[in-house]
Amino acid sequence: MGIQNLITFMVTALFFVMTPGFDTIFVLNKSIGQGRKSGIYATLGINAGVLVHTLVAALGLSVLIAKSTFAMAFIKFLGAGYLIYLGVLKLKNKKDGFPTEIKTGGETSKNDFWAGFLTNTLNPKVALFFLAFFPQFIEAKQMDSPIPFLVLGTTYAVIGMVWFSILTIFASVFSQKLKYSPKSGLWLNKLTGLVFIAMGIKIALAKI
Repeated sequence: MGIQNLITFMVTALFFVMTPGFDTIFVLNKSIGQGRKSGIYATLGINAGVLVHTLVAALGLSVLIAKSTFAMAFIKFLGAGYLIYLGVLKLKNKKDGFPTEIKTGGETSKNDFWAGFLTNTLNPKVALFFLAFFPQFIEAKQMDSPIPFLVLGTTYAVIGMVWFSILTIFASVFSQKLKYSPKSGLWLNKLTGLVFIAMGIKIALAKI
C-alpha cells in the first residue's frame, strides 16, 4: 500500500495524540462537565474531523490550502471564532449543577459530536500536521496515491478513538462526584468558557 515503518508511525501517532492539546481539553471538558456519553460523542466528532483532514490530504487539497495564505487565514479565523462562540455560550449558562442522564441524550449528544467535529475540522494546524507527518511514512513512488494517506489517516483516527475513550472513562468519574454539588456545574461552565475563549484567541493570534 506504499506505507513504510507502520509500527513506528503508530507509536509516534500515539504520542502525538496523548500530548495535551485542544482536543484533549475539549474531551475532558465534555467528560467532566456532562459525563461519559458526552465525552464519547465528542471523541467521535473529533476523530470524524481527523478523517475529513485525511480525505482532504489524500485528494491533494491540503497542499493547495497550505499554499494559499487567504484560505489558511479564513479557516484559522473560522475555527477561532467557533471556539470563542462556544466559550461565550458557556459563560452565559446560568444553570447550577450538571445535566442528568436524561438531559444529556438526543439533541445534546448530537451537539457534542458536531462541536468536536467542527473544532477539529476548522483547525488548520491539523491539516499542516498531516502534510508534514504522513509523507515521512509513505514511499516516494506512492506519494501521489490517495491510498497511503487514507490508511495512515484511518489508523491515526483509530488510535485517537482508543486514547480519548480511555480518557473519557477516567474523566467521567469526576463528573459523577461533582454532579450533585450545588455550584460546581456553574463554576465549571465559567472556567470552561474562559478556556475555550483563550483557545480561540490563541488560534487567532498564532502564525500559520
